[in-house]
Amino acid sequence: MSQILESLNNLAADPHWQLLAADDPKGKNGGADGGVVPNVVPALPAEVNNPVNNILAWTAGLGLAGAVLGGLLGWALVAVGHNTERAQLAARGKQGVLWSLIGAGGIGVTSSLVLAFYTMSNGK
Repeated sequence: MSQILESLNNLAADPHWQLLAADDPKGKNGGADGGVVPNVVPALPAEVNNPVNNILAWTAGLGLAGAVLGGLLGWALVAVGHNTERAQLAARGKQGVLWSLIGAGGIGVTSSLVLAFYTMSNGK
């Protein structure tokens, strides 16, 4: 562990790395605000932004609709399995309900994360 801390200390004390973070008030190293690293704000044109938002929204909506449909079908299998005394059919229906809930949660979390990162990188 001490080797890692010593390496990090040497890296932080290196004058070349400190130059990258240094303030350059005259702007001679190419930075827009006087720093060495240029100040760039990422943004997509509106012609690209609107279709991508639509595609992400449709994908999340269709995925959640499929998960709801799978859950309803699973509950139907549970009902038919219990009424006809087919335990295997009811067990598969219960698994279907469980996996549709897990799938819906995964789709919801993933779509919201993708939309959040997309809007963060878009500058809005």
